[in-house]
Amino acid sequence: MSDFLNKRQPGFDKGIQYLMVATAIILISLLYPNSVKFKYEFQKGQEWRYEDLSAPFDFPINKSDEEISEDKQQMERDISPYYRLNPSLQSAKLKDCEAAINRWKIMAVTQGDSVDIEKKALDYIAFSERLLGGLLAEGVIELAPGHQGADGNFVINVVEGTNTYKRTISSFRTLGNANQLIRDSLNSLSSLMPSSLQQVIQSALVVNISFDKEQTEKVTAEIMSGFVTTKGLVRQGDLIVQRGNLITNEVYEKLVSFRDKYASDISSLRSAGVVFVGYLLITILIFVALMLYINAYNRELLLNWKHLAFILMWILLFSYLTFFIEKGNVLNAYLIPFCIVPVIVSHFFNFRLAFFAHVIVILVSGFLTTLGFPFIFMQIVAGVVAVLAVADARDWSKFFKSVLAIVLAYVLSFFAVSLVEEGSFIKVDWDVYGLLLLNGLLTLLAFPLIPLVEKLFGFTTSISLVELSDMNRPLLRGLAIKAPGTLQHSLQVGNLCEAAAREIGANELLVRVGALYHDIGKMEKPHFFIENQGHGNPHDNIDAIESAKIIIGHVEEGVKLAKKNKLPKLLIRFITTHHGTTRTDYFYKTYLQNNPGISIDEEEFTYPGPTPISKEEGIMMLADTIEAAARALKNPDENDISELVEKLVAYKIDAGQLDKCALTYGEVAKCKKVFKKTLKSVHHVRIEYPD
Repeated sequence: MSDFLNKRQPGFDKGIQYLMVATAIILISLLYPNSVKFKYEFQKGQEWRYEDLSAPFDFPINKSDEEISEDKQQMERDISPYYRLNPSLQSAKLKDCEAAINRWKIMAVTQGDSVDIEKKALDYIAFSERLLGGLLAEGVIELAPGHQGADGNFVINVVEGTNTYKRTISSFRTLGNANQLIRDSLNSLSSLMPSSLQQVIQSALVVNISFDKEQTEKVTAEIMSGFVTTKGLVRQGDLIVQRGNLITNEVYEKLVSFRDKYASDISSLRSAGVVFVGYLLITILIFVALMLYINAYNRELLLNWKHLAFILMWILLFSYLTFFIEKGNVLNAYLIPFCIVPVIVSHFFNFRLAFFAHVIVILVSGFLTTLGFPFIFMQIVAGVVAVLAVADARDWSKFFKSVLAIVLAYVLSFFAVSLVEEGSFIKVDWDVYGLLLLNGLLTLLAFPLIPLVEKLFGFTTSISLVELSDMNRPLLRGLAIKAPGTLQHSLQVGNLCEAAAREIGANELLVRVGALYHDIGKMEKPHFFIENQGHGNPHDNIDAIESAKIIIGHVEEGVKLAKKNKLPKLLIRFITTHHGTTRTDYFYKTYLQNNPGISIDEEEFTYPGPTPISKEEGIMMLADTIEAAARALKNPDENDISELVEKLVAYKIDAGQLDKCALTYGEVAKCKKVFKKTLKSVHHVRIEYPD
């Protein structure tokens, strides 16, 4: 039993395994930066854990992103926008008014109204020049949308021809204000000036000072080109921080500036090839750890290239996702739903592999992101919660609760890291919390991905197993009609298997469904199997070799039926392994008795196998043999059942049927105990009381 999974799947040897892993290593190594990594890790508010650090060269102290943003905004506020005055509008509009008044004068004379017309026309022209001309001379301004809320002291640059001068916006009238003044002035003359001329004067009022966007942007660009992103200088030899000192805001700014200068100047002098080799070695070590773990605890992955590709796929997928998120500089890796990995992997394998795969993904991604240790810490915490809280995909409500627990783990761990870095409850980075909530929503994608992954990689989920356990499925319904005794045997075997699997922590749903289908091949010739026989035994009419062929043939027939009905390969394994490579001893011994002295080929009486590999397959073999033998017991007592179980299990072990099985001797002992207890209840064995 300790040689679990020594046999590799045909066509999938170690060469293919090595090629797949090597390809993954190279593809990931290409993502790493080609510059030297800064060797100091630090966080604001923490102690400096290294030796005293002095500046090895001069470098400027960079402003923070917040300071740069604030300074730029202040500079933009200090830049007065440019407005352009159109002086030609004043004379043009006054000429329009004068021409309209003269046309009115000529019309009035033509109509015979010549009393004081000349004098009135001159007065109207003088009024328009005084009112309209005065307003346009003062300036009628139209403020740009960004300046409309400014107070009267807001200063602008007024461009008039080749001259530019500064004025406050209170020096000018807006179009609405000027219109109101004209209306008020014209109302006082309503009985003296014809309404048609009033409308002419009012419509002649236009904006003659408007925003010059092009000039404003040009001047702003010239001024901003001289913007300084530094605020000091650290000289070579100056002490940056001492060991054990707290990293204050000032020290943190110096360290960040030193790191940036180091990355831009010093690392560019180093060989990119050497850096690549370093990252390549790191990646190789990570994958070596992964393969050592798989070889020790999940060697079934090495039997199927699809299953190994399944694990490698997640590492590649999230590595490239992290790379592109970081390269975009818009979002950060907190948005990436890394917990999809343990959630999905745990549905197809065990929790330990799910967590280990998650750790490998985080280790690789940690070298691709700039978020540092807090990122790795948060992902590890969330991964632990994902593994422990993950629910069966059949239960939507529990699945949502699992995702909620993951989000809570993210939020609390980020809050804890923020307290360490900022030392304050006040500063809350709501953007990151928003990303973490989106992360949780994206983790819900694991639910629809599970059936998709199942189809792509040939897995069998609990959802599929529940569907296959429906007694109305064609194969099970056919078994109930054609071989009812076999169906009852399968149900009893399923009960034994499920109880044993529960005891040792194996997949009880899988082994129960496997038990339902393990003997479907008996449907082809049901009456040749004792559980389906009524009166008479058809084996009495044929020789032992033919009988053995029929009995052994139910395995091959079962595989044919399973493939025809597209049963998962996982269940087909139960059909092929439940007898392993054992011999049909009854017919073998019968043949020897009836044909003394004749040579015999034992393979004609031996099942083709293979022998069980997984714990579930091992339980299936033992339960099938024990249940069938127990049917022959007549009124058994506790000792009869105990002796039967011990004898049959010992026979399987001695025959080497469990040599490649994942079952340990301790687990076999627990299974025997469960088998005895279950059979006693089935056969209604009473407890013996002392006299």
